[in-house]
This record gives sequence, C-alpha cells and structure tokens, in this order.
Amino acid sequence: MKGYLMIAPSTYDALRDELASRHDELSKRLKQIAEYALDNPNDMALETVSEIAERAGVQPSSLIRFAKAFGFSGFSEMQKIFRSHLIENGSNYKERIRSLGRDDSRQSNSSSVVLDDFIDGGIAALNNLREVLNPEKLEQAVEALASAEVIYLTAQRRSFPIASYLSYALAQLDKRCVLIDGNGGMYFEQARSIRQGDVLLAISFKSYAAEVVQLVKETKSKDIPVVSISDGILSPLAQHSDVCLEVEEVEVHAFRSLSASMTLALTLVVALGRALDQEA
Repeated sequence: MKGYLMIAPSTYDALRDELASRHDELSKRLKQIAEYALDNPNDMALETVSEIAERAGVQPSSLIRFAKAFGFSGFSEMQKIFRSHLIENGSNYKERIRSLGRDDSRQSNSSSVVLDDFIDGGIAALNNLREVLNPEKLEQAVEALASAEVIYLTAQRRSFPIASYLSYALAQLDKRCVLIDGNGGMYFEQARSIRQGDVLLAISFKSYAAEVVQLVKETKSKDIPVVSISDGILSPLAQHSDVCLEVEEVEVHAFRSLSASMTLALTLVVALGRALDQEA
C-alpha cells in the first residue's frame, strides 16, 4: 500500500497471525509460500532460499518478495523469526517422527516396530498439542458450548469418529446435541433445524470435507456461533469460526492417527461437564 510503512512482525506468533489475516489478499504464489511456511516452519528456519523454493514449488525471488510483503528487508530477516521459534521449542522431536518412514535403518517387517513408530507419533502429537493450543481459545470454546441450547456436531471421513464420540459423551452429560452425519444423503437437511441460541461444533482436517466447510460458512452467515477443531490457522474452518482449536496429528507411515484429536475432544467434554456443574 503506497504511503504505508508496514512494520514486520517481531515474533513467530505475530507473523503467523499476519499470514492468516492477509492470506486471502495474497497472490497465488505468495499464498503457496504462506501455506508452505505454516506447514513447515522448521524448513523455513534451517534451509536455504533455493531449497525452500524448490520444496514450495516457487522461484527463489518469490520468497524474497514474500518476505518484503510482510515488512521484512529480505528473506534472511524473516528467517530469523522462524529460527527463534525453533530454538524456543527445543528439540525438533515432531520432525524426527515424521522422518521415521524415510529411515532405511528402521525398516522391518516386525509389527512391534510399527507399533513403536505410532506410539512415538502419538506422543509427538500430544506434546505439540500442549504447545500450540491456546488456553484462552479453549475456555472460549467451553463457554460457547455451555451456553448453547443445542450443540450440533458435524464431521466427515477421518474426523467422523471424533464427532461420534462427542455425541455419545455429551449425551452422558445430559447436554442436548445433534450429530449431523449425512446418513441417507440427508446432510444439509439434518442441519436445517440449527437456530439462534445453538452452536455448531465442526471438525475437519486436510483435505477438508466440502460439505463441512459449506455448513460452517452457512451457519456463520446466520450469526450462529461456530466452534471448530481443525489443523491450522489457514483451515477454511478456522477462517469462518468464532473459535478454532488447532490440533495436528503427526504422519507416520503415511497414516495420521487421532491421538491428539481425541484427547482434545475428551478435554472439551470434561471441561464442559465442570462448567455445567458450576451453573447448576
């Protein structure tokens, strides 16, 4: 913007928020870099411009333009933010787990090796959840659910077991809820009864279920509160939710478990139960 001096973010969290808030206005190439940066912050911290550009599928000059678009003098200045974030988070355990499938020395037909890999992946995902989950957002989500007349739950594909569990657990709390499962091809018909005073709790991860994203957008447009569980600040659910709880599972042998996601769901249930007891 002419005549406007942009101040570069001084912390990783500030940069992350800036990338999310300006994502829609970026060009196609800069969006591509922003998404890569948020998915691979350790690469952004450690690799060279040419290596990052190759992995992100862009030209090196695009990385420099990307950095300057956010107020940095060049890519090296932006990279310092990612390096500080890496140092603050200590050892790169999560990235090490991701590389298990590429470690030839560990390849074995033993089922116990596979079990160990998934256990390590689950531990890494839980540690990451502890680090990235915003306590204030968690409280906001619990307050929204506690004040709702009816909680509508929706998820599809890999994330559906989470919604199914929440439906069971909320029933045990005597909290009115409706599971929008799309049974019989009636997905949007099941959602028609959402009213003011209700809350939609939506869950979806990459690749995001189109019907869940559409329902979140439609519900938000009606000024009905939306709480979501998703895997990043650029998730379409995050962009159209009042509160988005971020959780990312670690990929092991091309599979992602639900260890951290189910832990977050259980946390919501217990915290909601306490909130309802206090109201009573």
